[in-house]
Amino acid sequence: RGARGCCLAVVSETETETETETETEPPTPDPIREAVVERFADDPEALAWAQALYDEFGDVADLEPEYEMDGGFRGMIRIVPERPVGEHRHHLSWVLEAQREIAGFLAGLAGHADRPLAFRHTDLVWRFFRSVGRTTPSMMAYDWEISYNVSGSLNRTRTRVRDGVLHELFHLNDRGGWSRTELGYIVDGIVDRCGTDVGCLKPYAPWTTKVRGGTYYAFQPDNGDIAREYAAELATRYVHEQRAALAGETLDAPPFKCGPWENGRAWQALADAFFGGADLTPDCPAAN
Repeated sequence: RGARGCCLAVVSETETETETETETEPPTPDPIREAVVERFADDPEALAWAQALYDEFGDVADLEPEYEMDGGFRGMIRIVPERPVGEHRHHLSWVLEAQREIAGFLAGLAGHADRPLAFRHTDLVWRFFRSVGRTTPSMMAYDWEISYNVSGSLNRTRTRVRDGVLHELFHLNDRGGWSRTELGYIVDGIVDRCGTDVGCLKPYAPWTTKVRGGTYYAFQPDNGDIAREYAAELATRYVHEQRAALAGETLDAPPFKCGPWENGRAWQALADAFFGGADLTPDCPAAN
């Protein structure tokens, strides 16, 4: 009994010394995390979501600076920083949910791809803002940053936020003018044929988003390079259809690729360039 008591005491002392040494080691400073904590310290729920974004995806929730923006067909717009706290905190939750869903989708799709996917969605800066007296633009993307409007007209449901995030993520991945080089001739031909006529453009429009008083967002004039917006809308449609296929769901419309030849050509180019060539949608019916 005496020996056992001796040995237990020695083990206990050793463990205590090890624990003490570990406790005295100073934590490695993380200035980014500290900035996030400071930014959302007054809203614990928003802070938890902002920290989850950083921990899970390396994303940083930050603010857009104040400036006057030339919004093209939208006109001049005043942009001011707006924290996603209080009545706006749900936007942080929706961004986090979108990132989680996109991560799950990409992981599932990778198992069906011929080669690694080339679509990045992590290590982003999210810059939250409000457009004064306006509800546009809903989001903007540049240099691995996404600016998010807490009063954006498209940012009113989880689903629409997810789709908007996908659109902007494609812009970030559209490096080196890929959309103009690979899809420009397709888009230009469609616009030459249809102009802004909604009825004519409908078979070619990858997604349903329309500009109020205008046309499909993919073909809206005075909105930058139409090929870029068409490609971003195409990527959103691609993810929508592939996600349904992965879940074993039936599409609510024929596959986009099965429309005019332009659709199939653009679809394949997108899948090959960014998604490892994966396409789980049903084959198109043979032409008569």
